[in-house]
Amino acid sequence: MSAFSKNRRRILSLWLPRLPIDRIKRQLAYGIAALANPSIVVAKQNNALQISALDDAAAHLGLDVGLPLANARAICPQLQVFDADEAADAKALNAIAAWCDRFTPLVALDAPHGLFLDITGCVHLFGGEAAMMRLVCDVLTAQGFTVSAAIAGSAVCARTMTRHVHGHIVRDGEEADAVKPLPVSALGADGAITIGLRRAGLKTIGDVASRARHEISARFGAGFTALLEQALGQGDAPISPRKPLPDYIVEKRFAEPVATDGVISATLSRLAQMLVVAMAQQGKGARRLEACFFRTDGAVRAIAVDTGQPVTRAEMIDRLFRERLDALSDPLDPGFGFDLIRLSASRTEIVVQQQRDLDANVHDNDELAALIDRIAARIGGQRVVVHLPQDTHIPERAVMAAPAQHHLAAAACAVWPERVEGEPPLRPLRLFEKPEPIKVPFATVPDGPPHHFTWRRATHAVVRVEGPERIAMEWWKQNDEVLTRDYFRVEDEAGLRFWIYRDGLYGSELVNAEGKPAPSNWFVHGLFV
Repeated sequence: MSAFSKNRRRILSLWLPRLPIDRIKRQLAYGIAALANPSIVVAKQNNALQISALDDAAAHLGLDVGLPLANARAICPQLQVFDADEAADAKALNAIAAWCDRFTPLVALDAPHGLFLDITGCVHLFGGEAAMMRLVCDVLTAQGFTVSAAIAGSAVCARTMTRHVHGHIVRDGEEADAVKPLPVSALGADGAITIGLRRAGLKTIGDVASRARHEISARFGAGFTALLEQALGQGDAPISPRKPLPDYIVEKRFAEPVATDGVISATLSRLAQMLVVAMAQQGKGARRLEACFFRTDGAVRAIAVDTGQPVTRAEMIDRLFRERLDALSDPLDPGFGFDLIRLSASRTEIVVQQQRDLDANVHDNDELAALIDRIAARIGGQRVVVHLPQDTHIPERAVMAAPAQHHLAAAACAVWPERVEGEPPLRPLRLFEKPEPIKVPFATVPDGPPHHFTWRRATHAVVRVEGPERIAMEWWKQNDEVLTRDYFRVEDEAGLRFWIYRDGLYGSELVNAEGKPAPSNWFVHGLFV
């Protein structure tokens, strides 16, 4: 037994060689007569349409991947031909991967038509490796997918086995014996490397393994040598799961699918209690929670909620998910029922104990944070914001809207410029998101205010004015030329007060091609109300 076999992970590799054509047939829901016709998927390669996937009927006729479409039609004129859609295939593979999350949270994509499942430590839940692999394959086959599977101690070894042997389980230390009889194409190396190996007389993996490693590296590169060693069980490389592993996971499996709201709510409540107990053992609280609902037909629905402070109470988790479920624009559809409900805490923090008996502010902050969490669960966290001051003199950048759940403490400690008592405000209470242009027939040059202006088809005569306040733009944050602004606080004859500015300095920044002063553009940026 090799040194790498100690504490080895167990990897289940799934290969769906006919995923494109299986996906199309599932979508079109063909009848019996249509299924009798051979079907292929074609893609343009080397300026020619070639077969990229085919069904059993087409394979029995002698067709194969890579065969030109013209040759295929000559063999079988009744072929049903479909165009390849890589985006749709990737979406289907991701859907299958989401369904596989019920077996293990560590599911990785093996593009274009494969998956890796790290099943270390969880096979006992399904009766062992053989029973688990049989269950996965049976369900996928019932859903209309052709699948090949294998289990081994390394991802490369398991994937190599699926290309030629279905349902094989490789024990620790037996990787080399399992893959040596297989052809070199099973390794999945680059096509040029595979052709080079065959030309050198190395037709099987065993032939390649019999040669010295430095000879293989010198001819085919260190990357291929590492791939070979992983297939032989002499090395390993981690897989890259689709989603990060949550900090805590609790789940409930049902012998019979459940579909009623009452059972679903009760299950979530029990799972919340179990999750809180698990987190409490390490003094942690949840900042992000996700509930996953696995339907019997393979569909998976995930619903997540965020919290502003670490949540340590089951009733709070239960209430947040009730708010989230009630506010769904696309209601939770159980279909024929859920056979698994999972609750996970994907982000947790250590809970800091605070003095709560004598400090009323702590209670107020807790209640405010809980209110924000409930509102965010119903309408979305990005819609509940607080405003934070920014260290800049640019008016539209002086305030930043940030999610209240994550910046509530910063908003409470924020320091805003104080208004001088008895003086009018320097900035308008209402600032436009984008300054609106106004028409100014004439103004005192070089830096005087306008006598009247037209905004939104209404003309306003200026009776009082204060300014200018000159603000230069931050040139280090701009990609193009920026102009200095002269701001004025003006009041019209009706008592309306505006914050307007001239874009550019007369005679220096505003010049024409001949170097003479050019007319300036005026804008209204806000209203004093």
